[in-house]
Amino acid sequence: MMTIAPTEKPLPCFFFSHGSTAMLARRSAPAAYWEQVGRQALEQGVERIVIMGAHWETLDDAIRVSANPDPQKQPVAWVHPKEYEDFVLNPDVKFASTVQSLLQEAGFDVSLDTKFEQVHDTFMILKWMFPGGKSLPHVVVSHNARCDPHYHLRIGAALRPLRHQKCLLIGSGGAVHNLYRNAWPQVVFFRDSFALTRPPEQWAIDFGEAFSNVVTQNTGPRLRKAMSRLMSHPQYRDAQGTDDHFMSALFIAGATGELEDSGNRNYAGAECWELLNMRNSQFQFGDWPQEPHVTPILQSMREASFDRSIM
Repeated sequence: MMTIAPTEKPLPCFFFSHGSTAMLARRSAPAAYWEQVGRQALEQGVERIVIMGAHWETLDDAIRVSANPDPQKQPVAWVHPKEYEDFVLNPDVKFASTVQSLLQEAGFDVSLDTKFEQVHDTFMILKWMFPGGKSLPHVVVSHNARCDPHYHLRIGAALRPLRHQKCLLIGSGGAVHNLYRNAWPQVVFFRDSFALTRPPEQWAIDFGEAFSNVVTQNTGPRLRKAMSRLMSHPQYRDAQGTDDHFMSALFIAGATGELEDSGNRNYAGAECWELLNMRNSQFQFGDWPQEPHVTPILQSMREASFDRSIM
């Protein structure tokens, strides 16, 4: 288990709605925001990342931690491999044991997966965060297939100490992500997931607002309670066709929902709509230790043309 000197102020955490696979190849407001977060992470001394996605789950009452020193990237629908095959994942196998130990101490049945293959929901985020072509060292934590909200809050709480160890915690999922309720013709016929031929349906708008209100208007233990209560929201099943894209939001609420987090501010970041009803909202939980304390939202995509030699 690695020993890292703790920092006085914890790092913020982030929940990213990763959207469809098309988000990997096409620049968007969320992609520009992810790049800003990556730039800020480097400037503020972040040394590694722990991320939970939506597409890697573990059965029974268990979770897994990535420990493959050279993971393959699973193929991505609608995206040519040239868009991602050269990106260097940079897995942190040594730190995976630290993550496993923290989870075991909290009572979880957790194992290291040396055959782990990386899925687009995590490497998409890392690719945009670090446009120089190589990620910061990172570890991926699976969610549990039973999708118990309190279980995933506990995962976040168990890994909360990493916020004081120069480790950025990220959840990759979807604030409004129901493939059964999306409109597919524009992407099937024209490969354009961003085209909106009519306004999003009201349930998608309403639940997206409810999600944002929970994040921005609650802190400390109230945040954990409010996030878990969203699963009983009358429009939850409209907004989440399956529970997998919501688990990483609970993970982040668990990591930012202690008493000492009470009074900290949480922020809504960039967002976009895809496939009519998929709302790709981004959120920051807590402040960066140094200014600027809040990751900025670019006012136009022209501002997103960064120097790609950052790493």
